[in-house]
Amino acid sequence: MNASTAYATSDDFCRIFSEEMNSLYLLGLLLTADPAKAEQSFVAGIGDSVEGNAVFREWARSWARRTIIQHAIRMIEPAHEKLRIANPIPASLEIEPRLMAILELADLERFAFVMSVLEGYSYQDCSTLLGCSRQDVVNARTRALEQLAKAAELVATDGERLPGAYTLVS
Repeated sequence: MNASTAYATSDDFCRIFSEEMNSLYLLGLLLTADPAKAEQSFVAGIGDSVEGNAVFREWARSWARRTIIQHAIRMIEPAHEKLRIANPIPASLEIEPRLMAILELADLERFAFVMSVLEGYSYQDCSTLLGCSRQDVVNARTRALEQLAKAAELVATDGERLPGAYTLVS
């Protein structure tokens, strides 16, 4: 393989964003908990991937996901949480109850959970990207897992999610 074919091209990234549109948008949504911000992080991710630094072709998919994560971090600033009420998800957006529980987590807990559990990032990588200590990430992930376990218990006990039964405010 010569040097020119070892790196992902703009066409490679366009294909990745096209083929994986749903999962990449879902990643943005799970991180931002806001459909408009998820769309912004998706679009910005395309721009960064297409116009960004040279990336080995084998790493292009993970690079595309990482750009969405980085844009979501810049928008939400989860390590610098402010007291705010979570934005309600529009009723027109149908979301599975298990995913809704993730969207209702506080910002840092949601980012720590999505990045470390769903995306497989190490605590150190999460810490670096989020701009907080490794221990903050560990604690946030632990809180997220506890809250998600409680939410799962409510769903399992009641058979259906109760409105506001485990809505969290951050």
